[in-house]
Amino acid sequence: MAVGKGEAVNVGGLMFTAGIPSPSISSIDLGVFELRFYALFIILGIAIATWLASRRLERRGGARGVVVDIALWAVPFGIAGGRVYHVITHPNDYFYPGADLWRVLYVWEGGLAIFGAVLVGGAAAMIGCRIAGIRFLSFADALAPAMLIAQAVGRLGNYFNQELYGLPTTLPWGLQIDPQSAAFPEGLPPGTLFHPLFLYEMLWNLAGAATILLLERRYDLRWGRALGVYLLIYGTGRAWLESIRIDPTELEIWGVKINVLTALVVA
Repeated sequence: MAVGKGEAVNVGGLMFTAGIPSPSISSIDLGVFELRFYALFIILGIAIATWLASRRLERRGGARGVVVDIALWAVPFGIAGGRVYHVITHPNDYFYPGADLWRVLYVWEGGLAIFGAVLVGGAAAMIGCRIAGIRFLSFADALAPAMLIAQAVGRLGNYFNQELYGLPTTLPWGLQIDPQSAAFPEGLPPGTLFHPLFLYEMLWNLAGAATILLLERRYDLRWGRALGVYLLIYGTGRAWLESIRIDPTELEIWGVKINVLTALVVA
């Protein structure tokens, strides 16, 4: 039976509240600084991707530590690229009368677009590969499944920031959002459930990583083939997610959201 608006459902005589609950906290005060879960999961994802890609590349003959050297180029430029893309596609969130323009730099509050991160971070990785004396496609193939796993981990940060959600739904796994939060859409009644796009993408990315690893057992996915599978998997999945996203980017081309077009180009 379909339910919605955070209603209670009876399962085997026990009552459960429908929907994924809204997070009660988004950070931890460590005294010296405030640790935001969004930043924590982004950093954790980067660490996992670096470690997994290192192991894969070393098994293929790559020098130990070369992935870390390349990451020192790719990560900071990727973060900058992701932020710039986000700000460009959400101008009204940052540029309005009386706005604090320094908020453009507040990456820890959320707002990193994966497309900008992949584009700029990928370009920086090419530079890092050239300096390290390794073929970029060899590095990218080693990174492909690790990148999907890292993106899945990073999406947990979106949950704690109450972002990356979709249209209202009556499905029992709909996402609850605090109606007092700025993230709650205007014009909808409190208790409305939303498609948990962060969760959908997590599962899609993990399935995509498993697909690449399985294909590698049967086929030769070197010379950029694993990278191609990554782009196809992520691009198609993200195009669908963006099409049902309720907090879309403000830019459209020919009536189509810029993120949908970008995802289709990637795929």
